[in-house]
Amino acid sequence: MTISLTPALDEALDQARQRYVDRRPVGARMHDEACEVMPGGNTRTVLHHAPFPLRAARGWANRIVDVDGWEYVDMLGEYTAGLYGHSNDAIRDAVRRALDDGLSLAAHNTYEARLARLLVDRFPALELVRFTNSGTEANLMAVSLARAATGRPAIAVAVGGYHGGLLYFGGGGSPVNAPFEAVLLDYNDPEASRAALRANADRLAAVLIEPVMGSAGCIRADPSYLTMLADEARAAGALLILDEVMTSRLGPHGAGAAYGVTPDLMTLGKYLGGGLTFGAFGGRRDLMGRFDPSRADALPHAGTFNNNVLTMAAGIAGLVEVLDDDALAALNARGDRLRMALQAVASPYGWCASGAGSMVGLHPVPGPVRSPRDLAGADDRLRELLFLDLLERGWYMARRGFIALSLEVGDDDVDGFVAVVADVLAERAEVVRAN
Repeated sequence: MTISLTPALDEALDQARQRYVDRRPVGARMHDEACEVMPGGNTRTVLHHAPFPLRAARGWANRIVDVDGWEYVDMLGEYTAGLYGHSNDAIRDAVRRALDDGLSLAAHNTYEARLARLLVDRFPALELVRFTNSGTEANLMAVSLARAATGRPAIAVAVGGYHGGLLYFGGGGSPVNAPFEAVLLDYNDPEASRAALRANADRLAAVLIEPVMGSAGCIRADPSYLTMLADEARAAGALLILDEVMTSRLGPHGAGAAYGVTPDLMTLGKYLGGGLTFGAFGGRRDLMGRFDPSRADALPHAGTFNNNVLTMAAGIAGLVEVLDDDALAALNARGDRLRMALQAVASPYGWCASGAGSMVGLHPVPGPVRSPRDLAGADDRLRELLFLDLLERGWYMARRGFIALSLEVGDDDVDGFVAVVADVLAERAEVVRAN
């Protein structure tokens, strides 16, 4: 595939960047101040974008306001962590009650076992579960458990996969990745993946995979591909780890259960902490039981804030008082409708929409997108131009085209977003068309 590289696109992007700067003097000043004490003014890489990143001042429901007073409809949903929106009353009340009882108690508290019970009852793969502070930690612990249980060094992961800040396998991998041996798989290519797994079977501890690749572009796995990975892992004496840090929202019992695949271990994060810092890993009793500290041979797993009372309380409130199966089904149906509508308005310009349920990707390629390789020819300038144009019209998604709906996003928001994307693409037709 080739992309038209036109001076008109560069000019349009320069103008959009300048408008962004002109309308945000407070944001520019605060970014300059942040750069004095943080590398690039940043402590979370995904939020950075040129000319300087959007800086939010406050939010409610599915709206945010930046430091210059501009208001946006939030279609990003904190990269799936913001399922409940920015101001759910039940969660806020639960956090206030927990605050009243004191912080950092240095003891087991009254919340953690209740949240663990909710998760074990919700996700069939979980017989026992432990908490962490992030999805990154959850995946590191699950992989380390697999290596300890099997006595083998390697993990199989998809090319382009992202399993946290220390487990990123796009662009040849990250220099700061945890030093695990990696066997790279071509996502949704069963024959190539099967061959790679069999060639490395004797050193393989686990297969770590997302049922829908989130950061790589909302790329959905074929259920048969996940089944093949499970079968090959079992035949090799390795473990299957489903990374559901993002995808557990795609069904009442997670995406793996919806696709008919039960892993040996499962990792969780994002919204399950009610919008606060959260991660979890769990699975088979015989594997997770190795962390039982009453055992003489117990594996260690410490962490001051693993049982953070605010997160535990918020997570319970979300699952008990807010998120029922009907609400989740409606959210994912709304996301499916959004994806199909975006596909209809974007395809005449050579763009496509990908994803599943409430996770949607919008890409400047004709599609279909079945692996990260299908996005290799995308012109990143087109993504940036659409992102900046949508901001100017009061709509917020990730610069890379990622969308994650919250429960606060209604049908009118979906219709409004589709309409504004259609309007931008039509207005920019001469420069946004991907070939």
